[in-house]
This record gives sequence, structure tokens and C-alpha cells, in this order.
Amino acid sequence: MKLDSVTLAILGNKLAAVSEEMCLTLQRTGRTLYVKETADFACALAGLDGRFFAYPRSIGVSGFVGLECLPAIEAVGPLEPGDVILTNDPYRSEGLSTHLPDLHMIEPYFHEGRIVAYGWCFVHCSDVGGRVPSSISPVNTEIFQEGLRIPPVKLMKRGEMVPEVRLFLDANSRTPDANMGDIRAMLAALSAGRRRLEQTIAQHGAETVAAAATDLVTYAAEKARAVLRRVPEGRYSFSDYLDDDAATHLPVRIALAATFSDGTVHLDFTGTDPQVATAMNIPSRGRPHAWLTLRVLALVNTLDPTTPLNAGLLDPVRITAPEGSLVNPQEPAATGVRHAAAIRVNDVLNGAFGKALPEVMPAAASGTVIPVVMAEPDGRGGRRVQVVEPMIGGTGARFGHDGVDGRDSGISNLANNPVETVEAELGVEILTYALRPDSGGAGRWRGGCGMELTFRVLTDDTNVLGRGMERLVFRPWGANGGKPGATAELTVNRGRPDERRLGKIDVLTVNAGDTVTFLTPGAGGWGDPATRDPEAVRRDVENGFVTPRGALDDYGVVIANGEIDPDATRRQRATIVASNADTAQGPERTRWDSVFSAPEMDRLNRALVGMPGAIRQRRRREILDMVLAPLPEHFPRVEASEEAVTLARRKLGEAIAQL
Repeated sequence: MKLDSVTLAILGNKLAAVSEEMCLTLQRTGRTLYVKETADFACALAGLDGRFFAYPRSIGVSGFVGLECLPAIEAVGPLEPGDVILTNDPYRSEGLSTHLPDLHMIEPYFHEGRIVAYGWCFVHCSDVGGRVPSSISPVNTEIFQEGLRIPPVKLMKRGEMVPEVRLFLDANSRTPDANMGDIRAMLAALSAGRRRLEQTIAQHGAETVAAAATDLVTYAAEKARAVLRRVPEGRYSFSDYLDDDAATHLPVRIALAATFSDGTVHLDFTGTDPQVATAMNIPSRGRPHAWLTLRVLALVNTLDPTTPLNAGLLDPVRITAPEGSLVNPQEPAATGVRHAAAIRVNDVLNGAFGKALPEVMPAAASGTVIPVVMAEPDGRGGRRVQVVEPMIGGTGARFGHDGVDGRDSGISNLANNPVETVEAELGVEILTYALRPDSGGAGRWRGGCGMELTFRVLTDDTNVLGRGMERLVFRPWGANGGKPGATAELTVNRGRPDERRLGKIDVLTVNAGDTVTFLTPGAGGWGDPATRDPEAVRRDVENGFVTPRGALDDYGVVIANGEIDPDATRRQRATIVASNADTAQGPERTRWDSVFSAPEMDRLNRALVGMPGAIRQRRRREILDMVLAPLPEHFPRVEASEEAVTLARRKLGEAIAQL
């Protein structure tokens, strides 16, 4: 049965509205800040194949359209009305969940005794046990350290919560009451979806609604193929780096070759580093997973906003993700900070697509999401665990438009937490929550500014966690002559005699009176900064996005007493044209690539990923340590001599030849 276009459009809007009402129900009844304020959740309707045919556009995490429920559904066996499946296990759910704090629920929706669809929702919960408060630590080495693993099980049987399952949940969390509050909100959301779907079936008939579920996915796939046919055919390569794996000083490479052909795209991650011995691995299971395909969704919906948001968007996408690599790790690899790697995957997709569509794709966004978590003593031997703020940076500039300041919805569209709410829930005083001047990359169109968060701790022995800190070394790159954004920083007691400048942290212990400052990266600029409209620069200075010094150094615009000096600006701009060349990725990346070229790293990683798991990480560390030995300690932050670079490059070639 194929529906006419009018009926399909009506049902497409109605079913999407069902998913949005599920989300609103979840948010309004949620217990924790991460649900009711940040909106780190999502809801959807899935077909009998376990893929989403209706997904919300305006609320919740926007990027999980490509998740698949069927493996979790099949794992529990026959289902009855009132049953609800619960899981958080990345491996046993086949990538439905990607780290343990994400609780996923699936409810079968019955009509006249048979399943006609599934309701799905997920929530990032406060704590599922593990070695640190909030369960996520970048230095965990196995998933067993990250908390309670819940294989697909029935949380609800015939409408009643299974007491043994609840007992396990409560016994393995530092915040059982908060978790259960969010779990009950999820059940309410699923119930709302069931009722609304029943109403839709009553209006249109079960066969018509079932046909819409299929036709909407097919329609989205056709629209996606039409958009991808507009991309010049060819193979486009790009690579980028995580600063390190949080346990060593060694950067982690993500490489991509995107091949566009007749309305399809093949994303080949061969050349990406092997899985790491820390928590940054993405459990994609080698599929066109949500974390590996987000930029495809963004591209299609940008070039054709009428495309329905559902699983059909990914039908034209094929993936090669070598098993044992960072983007397809083998069990029991830790995955708690998988979002850090997923953001960099988004950057390499953006970079590769930008080679095909330079006037469509933006420069790099800030490249980081840092859920800043506080765990403070509760006076009874336990800890209150809450997210202070999901810190992000700016959006990359693109042809014709500056980047968005302080907002980046590249992998999700999380909201910020109101200062008043945070201070009411935690022993903390927010001193500064503001944009960070001069952090956006200079360009004809300026990259979005990063953010500053400074807070004073009010309780002794408080833990602060900032999982996912990135871009402390490798800057968000500019495009088409634009400059990179500023790097991230973390400082304790800034401006005081006991000031400490830190890098990545696991669990930072602070006391009453200490201040903590997070500075997030700015995004990359687009186009030569010397061609930016001087009046736009003046407005940026007036609005606090750029300082007068930044206007002078980065744009060659001389501003005195709030006004542009035209003659001095012409002279200054003549001096900065040469300095703007070849700086798109920043000096750190240029130095790194002078030793570790893309072809050599492709060869190295192809060899390493083919090795047994117990060997590949050790061999990678040995080779990189050997190559880096002739170089300065803080390379690539500092420059190396030509002789040292030549020696290091020769060592790399010899090591690869011996593999």
C-alpha cells in the first residue's frame, strides 16, 4: 500500500508531533537537571524493523535518528502489552546505547493483538555506578569500570515494574532516587506515545498508519539521494586529531575518505587509529551508526529542509569502519567519553564534505562538549551528583555567514542550565558565564566565540569532572583562508597566588573558596580575514566578540575611540596578508603533519588495526614514542629543529617498513 502525497504529509506531521509530545512529557516530568533543563534525551517511533520513522525536530538530542532498536528487541524474546525493554549496554544492544549512563527504553505498541510500532526513548542519567561519580571517566580502560551494564531486559512486565531489575538499578547508583525519577518520566513518555498513536490509528486506520511508517522512510531516502546527487562525484579525504587519549601524551587520529557516486556516499574510516585503552571509543558495530553519519543528516536537511527526519536519511550511506579501530572497538573497550571522538568524526566529515562543497560546508566548530559535573558531599557519606553546565564553544563560519557564538549543535542540541537553577541545586556560586572574546577564528566571516564558565565552590572535598575536554592542542580549523579558533583552557583559582593551569582532568578535588574556570574553544573562520568588512569588525568590538587588539592583529582594522581609522587600517591590512597564509589548521597541526604525514599514518594504522587487540595498542605507543624521542618534550606545541623533524620522519618510515 502506497499513500498519496497529501495523506503522507498529514501523517508525517502527526507522527512527528507524537514523538515531540513524548519528549515534552519526558522533560516536564523529569527529575534531574540533565533532563528538565539540558534536555539530554530523545523519543521516537520505530517500525517493525526497529528503525525510526518519526523523530522530533525541535526538542531533545537531534542526532540519534540512525540508531536501531531491533537487536535489543530480539534479545528479550516475545513481548506482551505493558512490557518495556531497558538497556544501556553498547555491545549487547549492538550500538543502540553507546555508553552506560544512557538508559534506553523500548515499548511495543499493540493494536488488536499485534505489534504495530515501538516507542523508544533514552535519558542520560546521573549515575550508574562505576569508579567515579557520574560514571564517566576518560581514563577507564574497560567497560566493566564504567558502571552497571544492563543487557536488554524487561523492566516492565504487563505494566508492572520487575522488582529484581529495580533492585539492581538502585543498588548500583550513587543517585538511585534521581535515576528512578527520570525512569518514571521515561515510562510516562512511552505511555503518551502509545495513547497518541492509538488516536492516530483510530482516525486513519491501522493499515494507513503502517503504510505511512514505511512510506515516510522511503520518501526520506529518495530525498536524501536527490541531495547527494548534487554533490560533485569523487573521493574526498580529510583527517583530524583528538589531543590525546587522556592516559598518554599521544594524539589520536581519525581519518576519512568520503566517496560520492550517483546519490550515495561511502564513508571509509580506514586510516583511523586503533581503539584506545581509555574511554573514547565509539561502539558503532561497523554500521552506519548515528555517531558516524551526523553530518550526512545535517547536509541533507540543510540543502532540502523538507526532508522528513527518519532512518531513511541513511539508506544512501555505506560505512567502512575497521573492527578494532577507534570507530568500531572490540568488547570490552571503554566507551564512556565516546562523544569526544564522535565530535571529531563530525569534524572530519565536515572537512571532507567541505572539499566537495566549499561554499556550503562551514569551517570547524569548537570541537568539544564538556559536561561539567559536580559531586559534593551530602553530609551522609554519599555525594550529590549534578551537571553544572554542558559547556560548548561556537559554530564554524561559512560562506556568507559568521559562526554562531557560544552555541554548537553539531552532535546535539543540548540547552544550557540556568544559573539560578544550578545554584539552587548545588553548593556553587556562578561568577562568570559569558562569551570568550577573540576566541572565534578570524576570517572574512568570523568563527563563533567560545564560552567562559567560572564558579566558586562552596563545599570542601567537592569533586569536579570535565569529561570530554578537547582542543587544548589541536585548534578548530579554519576554511578557505580563515584562521583557526582559540584552544581550550582549564584553570583553578585564576589570578590568585595558588593559580593552577591544568589540562584534561579525571576527578579534580577542590575545596570551599576555590574557583574553577573552563574556557571552551572558538570555532574556525571562513575566508581571508583581511577581506572582512571593517564595519563588521567594529561591530564585533562594540559587542565584545573581538577586542581592539584582536581587531588590529587578526583583521588589520585600527579602531580608536570606537571608530575605524581608514588610513591606518589600509596600511595595517597590507602587512597582515602574508601572515594569513597557510594557517588554517594552526601551527600545532602543521608541526605534527611535518612528521606524521597523512599517507604514512594511513599505512601505519592499516597495519596496526590488523594486529591482535593485545598487541596493537602497545605497538602504536612504542612506535610513536620512538618517533617523538628526537623532538622537544612539548611537541607539537613547540617548534622542532629541521634536523629533529628529519630524524623523526625517518624513524617513522623505518618503523612502518618493519610492520
